[in-house]
Amino acid sequence: MVVYDIRDDRRRTAVHKTMKNYGIPVQESVFEVDLRPEDLLRLQIRLGSLLDAKHDSIIFYRMCRRCAEAATRLGRSDDPFASSITII
Repeated sequence: MVVYDIRDDRRRTAVHKTMKNYGIPVQESVFEVDLRPEDLLRLQIRLGSLLDAKHDSIIFYRMCRRCAEAATRLGRSDDPFASSITII
């Protein structure tokens, strides 16, 4: 899971566009990703080049497969990487 808080609109848009190439948006600034280690490194390098380290933050949360499968989803938050039941 990748979450970000980017102050500048232009940088935020660039981060969002980059993230859409790697994962599925589940909130405005939250993406679920399923990446090989080399793709994760590429993404981290690319995002690092876009942010202002004094004002912006990007956080990568690693989740094991078992943890991701145990996630509880409510509303219209479908699991983008596996079939799941949506609770409404």
